[in-house]
Amino acid sequence: MSKLKLGIPKGSLESATIDLFRRAGFNITSSSRSYFPAIDDPEIECMLIRAQEMARYVEDGYLDAGLTGLDWVMETDADVEKVSDLVYSKQSFRKVRWVLAVPETSTIQSVKDLEGKIIATELVGFTNRYLAKHGVKAKVEFSWGATEVKPPYLADAIVEVTETGSSLRANKLRIVETLLESNTQFIASKSAWADPWKRRKMEDIRMLLEGAIAALGKVGLILNVEKKNLDNVLSILPALKNPTVSSLANGDWVAVNTILDEATVRQILPRLKEAGGQGIVEYPLNKIVM
Repeated sequence: MSKLKLGIPKGSLESATIDLFRRAGFNITSSSRSYFPAIDDPEIECMLIRAQEMARYVEDGYLDAGLTGLDWVMETDADVEKVSDLVYSKQSFRKVRWVLAVPETSTIQSVKDLEGKIIATELVGFTNRYLAKHGVKAKVEFSWGATEVKPPYLADAIVEVTETGSSLRANKLRIVETLLESNTQFIASKSAWADPWKRRKMEDIRMLLEGAIAALGKVGLILNVEKKNLDNVLSILPALKNPTVSSLANGDWVAVNTILDEATVRQILPRLKEAGGQGIVEYPLNKIVM
């Protein structure tokens, strides 16, 4: 049987990735003692790999595909096929930013002010290329962690990843500029993408993962309403496209089915009841495939 060798990011993205696959219909079971999680699809073989290393193992063909950040693809300058942009991270479903940050009291106001300075970061290769693009020469040091505590004594500035900026603010740092916006990418090796069976398998996984992300924060709503009240009900409902209206056995009534942002339901549902809606049912969604 053909198998797709799939890299799952080990570390901060691991639980968010496994949860996304669960929503997409795949059960992945990991153990702290094994780097080979079980998956309930006999055509997929999973391996846990640090996101920082994923792109080069995919590029070299040790893995057919994997999930890692755009930042690490760019850091390693890996020649891989982008299958899909998947906007999720360890804390949220939005992009993260790699930012240039300095102490609040620093005189540094732009990248041009970094000439001759020391910069600490995990993203050494990308930062060096960014400085070169702006004609700046500075010493870029690899940071093994706790990068925010290094300025001003161990570094003049840092390039660090952030989702909300709260950790930077807590360490009395201010953002000078954003170097890169990054999100998780589903990537494939060139050889695997050229293989018809593996490409079809990856395209199927892509559709399911994108459908799972599209459904996050949304719910389905179905209700019955008399035709005479239908316009009032439809005027209340925002919809993904147009609500689906179906005839019922009683010719004077119809069923209305729609998709809503979950956060809006508490405001909309009472208004639907007032407008004549009956038998209102809210239900969860796992996937929305457009």
